Amino acid sequence: MLDLTTNYLGMTLRNPLIVASCSLTKSPDQVARCEANGAGAVVLKSLFEEQIQMEIQEIMDSAQSQWHPESYDYIRQTKMEFGEEEYLDIIRESKKGTSIPVIASINCFSAKGWTDYAKQIEMAGADAIELNIATMPTDPSQMASEVEQHYFAIVEEVKKRVTLPIAVKIGPYFSSLPNFAAGLTHRGISGLVFFNRFYQFDVNTESLQVTGGNRFSDSTETSLPLRWIALLAGRIKCDLASSTGIHETGDIIKHLLVGASAVQVCSSLYINGLSHLKTLTEGLTDWMLFHGFDSVDTFQGILSLRHSKHPEHFTRMQYIKALVNIE
Repeated sequence: MLDLTTNYLGMTLRNPLIVASCSLTKSPDQVARCEANGAGAVVLKSLFEEQIQMEIQEIMDSAQSQWHPESYDYIRQTKMEFGEEEYLDIIRESKKGTSIPVIASINCFSAKGWTDYAKQIEMAGADAIELNIATMPTDPSQMASEVEQHYFAIVEEVKKRVTLPIAVKIGPYFSSLPNFAAGLTHRGISGLVFFNRFYQFDVNTESLQVTGGNRFSDSTETSLPLRWIALLAGRIKCDLASSTGIHETGDIIKHLLVGASAVQVCSSLYINGLSHLKTLTEGLTDWMLFHGFDSVDTFQGILSLRHSKHPEHFTRMQYIKALVNIE
């Protein structure tokens, strides 16, 4: 029997496939379906900081000056259908109905007004918390160090309130990502998720309007987290997970080879259905059999920078080689 188990955030997962935070994980029934189709864990649909921080009336009072009407309507509707108490109930019922780890998710942008809620999440029985810190610098006067300190402050406030393992889902836009990642681990996080797929931006050249970009990722987008996981695996003291562009079995294998503990799947499940989890797991099993690996940990990280005899292949030399192939 092959051993597909992996360790992530101090938990043993039956396989490395995690269903990422999305509408496919917003109810206990859907969490149960994820488990039935082979998920190793689930990240519940995110609860927005705004839902915890404000009552609907407070949002209404500030909507005219601070919120785009569509944003306001979304938060109001989401809070009515999916509020703080409902979220705790989802955690409790999901834990009763499944045996896989259930990770709560908070989409946040500050350390104020909501962090006490993290303790309620812990008491409801969540196995871990994923902080999806969704903030994008737009102020030319804001220094890079200020942005990093903002993230650190959020983590520190949550760590004061819970003993649960914490993963942080970040974007790739940091001037020194390795140093920033190390700074997060020094503040006690257990995992990093690469990367937050921020709202995709596009422009309609006919209507002359700003529009949304691609809703779903594709496999070409996986190269960015792949590189950073390869560079950081085993060199910072936390688990690493990939969350962008995981569509096929090969995408999973690549990330495990460079050192990921787990991969988060989302877009491919919207496109192919939850049964795609079984296809991915079967593909991983077939690949391991073909290559003679009897467990995930026998090949996990063997192609990371830490274990490489040619570290230059990950940086300057790889860049030069790429130019040779196109010039």
